[in-house]
Order: sequence, then structure tokens, then C-alpha cells
Amino acid sequence: MAIVAELENNGRLSNTELARRVGLTPAPCLRRVQRLERDGVIRGYRATVDPKNSGRGFEVIVAIDIAVNDGATIDDFETAAAAVPEVTELRRMFGQPDYYLRVQVADPESYEALAASVLSRLPAVNRLLSHQTMRLVKG
Repeated sequence: MAIVAELENNGRLSNTELARRVGLTPAPCLRRVQRLERDGVIRGYRATVDPKNSGRGFEVIVAIDIAVNDGATIDDFETAAAAVPEVTELRRMFGQPDYYLRVQVADPESYEALAASVLSRLPAVNRLLSHQTMRLVKG
């Protein structure tokens, strides 16, 4: 799993550099990476964007309980919540709350407007609790 560890640290490594770091020659290293991708161990590559520099430096973790827990309501809520661009993560939970959302916006005023006009009006929202992130310790 050395290949996975290296790619988690830097997904932009060239195959040659990756091979050097894990003690392989380039051809077998590339085959292993391709197998990891094919097997679903590596699901993709992405850029890590600085929230502050991209205008989303204010992060709120939102706990949401929904009023009805039938299949159609859950699907409607999840579809609507996932479509909100400011919702950068959506987790269905065991127990309470039903969902945790990570919301990233520019500032407290932007969050207040989003919460009032969008989040509180998502299908079947019964309760919405907002928790402002003080500092990201690990991410």
C-alpha cells in the first residue's frame, strides 16, 4: 500500500517519481496503479482548494433531522441537499441527527441567508442546528 500512501500525499506524482519512491521500476508501478484504479481502491484524483482563497472560508457543520424517514422523503431530501453548491459534504447518520452537512460560504451573513432561504426549506427538514468551525485541525 506504499503506492496508495504516496498518491494520497501527492496525487500529481509522475509515474517515474512514484516508482522511485516505492522502489519499483516505472512499468510495474504503472500496472499496479492501473490495477488499483480498476479495483476501485483509487477512485479518482482531485485538486485540494483553499476555502479562504476561493471565497468559501466560513465553514459550518449543520445537523439536520428530517420529519419523515420513508424512502421517498429520504431520496427527495438527499437529492435537494446534494444540489446546493455550498454543501460540500453530505452524510447520512445512524441515530440522531439524520444528516450532517458541511457548508462552505464566504462569511456569516452568507450562511445566514443560505440557512434561511435554502437549508431550512429542504424537503422534510424538522430541525437544523448550525455549528461554526473554529479551526480545521486535520483535513
